[in-house]
Amino acid sequence: MATTDVWSAYSEKVMEHFRNPRNVGDMENPDGIGHVGNAVCGDIMELYIRVKDSVIADAKFKTFGCGAAIATSSMVTELVKGKTVDEALKISNRAVAEALGGLPPIKMHCSVLAEEALRAAIDDYRKKSGKTLEGRGAG
Repeated sequence: MATTDVWSAYSEKVMEHFRNPRNVGDMENPDGIGHVGNAVCGDIMELYIRVKDSVIADAKFKTFGCGAAIATSSMVTELVKGKTVDEALKISNRAVAEALGGLPPIKMHCSVLAEEALRAAIDDYRKKSGKTLEGRGAG
C-alpha cells in the first residue's frame, strides 16, 4: 500500500489538525486535567481545562499517538472553548469526529479517547472545586 493511500482515508480537516494542531502544550495551574490512554493502540492523551464562571475559558492538550489522536485532541480543545461545563459534557466522540469531517472506522477510538479525556478533565475540575452534577451549582 502506498503512503498516499493511507493519507487519503483522512479528511482535509483531520490532516489540517494533524499538521497544525491547535492548543498544544502544558497549562500552568489548570482547573482540571484529564489523562487517558488506550493500551491496544498506545495512544495517550492529556487534556487541561481552565474554567471561569462555569465556562471553559481555555483548553490545551498533550498527546502521544497517531495522527488521528492528535487531530481529535486538537479538535476537542477547539469545541470546548467558550462552552459551559455542562455544555462541554454533551460533546460526544461522534461530535468530535463529525467536526473533523469524519474518521476512518479503524480510527474512531481516537475520538472516544478525546471524549474520555474531556470528561476526565471535567470530573477533575468538579472534584477540585467541590462542584458536582447535583448540588452546589454544577459546573
